[in-house]
Amino acid sequence: MIKPFLNDNFLLQNTTAERLFHDFAKNLPIIDYHNHLPPDEIANDKKFSTITEIWLKGDHYKWRAMRANGIDEKFITGATSDKEKFIKWAETVPYTMRNPLYHWTHLELKKYFDISETLSPKTADVIYEKTNTLLQTDAFSVNGLLEKMKVEVVCTTDHPTDDLMFHQQHQQSDRAVKMLPTFRPDKLIVIDGPDFLDFLNALEKVVGKEIFTFDDLLIALENRIDFFDRLGCQLSDHGLSQLYDVKLKRENLDNILQKRKNMERVSCEEAQVFLMACMHELGKMYHQRGWTMQLHLGAIRNNNGRLLQSVGADVGCDSIGDFSQAEGLSSFLNRLDAEDQLTKTILYNLNPRDNELFATMMGNFNDGTTAGKIQWGSAWWFLDQKNGMEKQLNTLSNMGLLSRFIGMLTDSRSFLSFPRHEYFRRILCNLIGQDVHSGELPNDIEWLGKIVEDICYKNAKKYFDF
Repeated sequence: MIKPFLNDNFLLQNTTAERLFHDFAKNLPIIDYHNHLPPDEIANDKKFSTITEIWLKGDHYKWRAMRANGIDEKFITGATSDKEKFIKWAETVPYTMRNPLYHWTHLELKKYFDISETLSPKTADVIYEKTNTLLQTDAFSVNGLLEKMKVEVVCTTDHPTDDLMFHQQHQQSDRAVKMLPTFRPDKLIVIDGPDFLDFLNALEKVVGKEIFTFDDLLIALENRIDFFDRLGCQLSDHGLSQLYDVKLKRENLDNILQKRKNMERVSCEEAQVFLMACMHELGKMYHQRGWTMQLHLGAIRNNNGRLLQSVGADVGCDSIGDFSQAEGLSSFLNRLDAEDQLTKTILYNLNPRDNELFATMMGNFNDGTTAGKIQWGSAWWFLDQKNGMEKQLNTLSNMGLLSRFIGMLTDSRSFLSFPRHEYFRRILCNLIGQDVHSGELPNDIEWLGKIVEDICYKNAKKYFDF
């Protein structure tokens, strides 16, 4: 018997999986503790003029698929109309079968707009008009969309020099959804980055003091950490290729900073020492405030120089990198742990070959103070699909405690991405249901249901205590 596409039991392959999802997971609220949503659009409760604006603008997942389908760049990031861009996406969707975009696209159409038809050139005009009409109603404003998905908390990703004006504005409103900032200082610690000096100058203006020495930099960063903390920030985030096992030579740090300020070349070794010295000091600051530190490791970014020049960064030209991770990550965590300064930490790997590495690394530094203090985060970016999620869940089960996992996040720039939480929940319930039906787990539906509720919502609620 062929099952209908995207029916109520989508991805649920047995009765136990169906019961776990429908009775325990389906209606839980969402804590989205890592995303890239624009704070101004949340604070101002933006309404989008077209489905293209909310769905395709800035979505590099879709852009990659359209390029692979032979769509001209003018219909992706160019100056063509929203209708033309949507039609080209509709042409692409049927060719995304077995890519997670096919599932996400139709989950989003169904969950937000109650559209069950598959998107194709035949249905594009009708879907474009229907979605655009709904987007003009109050229920489809930004906060309406978040409330529709039962989102309780969103943690945006913010640079230390941000004034957080829109977070303050939102906090003074009576909106049900809580929006909190996340501290992302990478531009100020990757000293050989192309825009380091620009961001350093911006930081000097914000704190009102010129930065000459490494200690000056630390004081300025702590100034901004305190500012973020006052506005409810409880997480930091670092998106780095890798961490390094290096000796922290404090006496050299001022010289390295001065070389960069003088436009002199900083060697790879110097850049690594500077990065790890910054990370160590920042890690201690996070611990002192009870923040959670997130480490996203393993991306190689902006591979296509032509598109970087013509369109910009973060346009769908990033890949999985093959960086060495174990020694640098171990050294970094161990140094903080030895000083009793290791805060709650979430590790994310982009290369699937590192799954077991990350799953076992986190277990080295749990200390009994918090259940699941060191987390291996949800399958990230290119791994954020059915196969990648299943591998992450199975590896975590084998090498850690799945029951203490804090679950899913969107890591998205789109307000239509929250059905990814449902996607994850269905996959989780199906895996557990399969084990019950194969006799590998007892048919204790109440206990299994509790575990599902914990992973999908309650573990994160307790872990962060927003």
